[in-house]
Amino acid sequence: MGILVVSGTGTEIGKTVVTAAVAAVATAAGRSVAVLKPAQTGVGPDERGDADEVVRLSGAVGSAELGRFPEPLAPGTAALRAGLAPVGPGQVAEAARKLAAAYDLVLVEGAGGLLVRFDEEGGTLADAAALLGAPVLVVVPAGLGTLNSTALTAEALRARGIEQLGVVIGSWPDAPDLAMRCNLADLPESADAPLLGAVPEGSGALGPTEFRAAAGGWLGPALGGTWDAETFRERFPA
Repeated sequence: MGILVVSGTGTEIGKTVVTAAVAAVATAAGRSVAVLKPAQTGVGPDERGDADEVVRLSGAVGSAELGRFPEPLAPGTAALRAGLAPVGPGQVAEAARKLAAAYDLVLVEGAGGLLVRFDEEGGTLADAAALLGAPVLVVVPAGLGTLNSTALTAEALRARGIEQLGVVIGSWPDAPDLAMRCNLADLPESADAPLLGAVPEGSGALGPTEFRAAAGGWLGPALGGTWDAETFRERFPA
């Protein structure tokens, strides 16, 4: 798996922290890792972006950002309002392939959900994943409402012939409610793909050393970690 696309069912659900966890586990295993952020929105020119945060937390050795737009909007809209050139799926695929020639693993972190528009032609992260022939890891929220958005994302991937590697819960609280606990069993059915991890709420606030030491316990073997879905469900019975 030289290129992995990290998407989600929405925004502010933990994609950056999950990306950092995957990068941390791969880096700890001796793989060289680069993170690619096609379009960073809502961040000024001198501020840290998502790719910077992944590098800080994980120790990944490479990063790239193809476009930065100041307003916190969908990439296509943000580019248009800023009077800047948008980032299209072809550019994302080209950049990812170049990084893949130099690194063992390239993580492409999307903005918002899978079908958020990147440009005026309606290009999306799904289009970039299709061009790359790369699997997609879907980050999902834990609570009520996640099953529908997870199923819709999975359906969109299947319709485009894109492999869904699995789903990861981006923020798991210390005291999950009933819906969250039930979702541990229901999410794999909605996604038609395995549940591959659950990142504890607030993990992005950890220091890099603590984050890297813990990341392997949040992700399953398919992502290089030791987390086990069945054991986790037993800890949080519905």
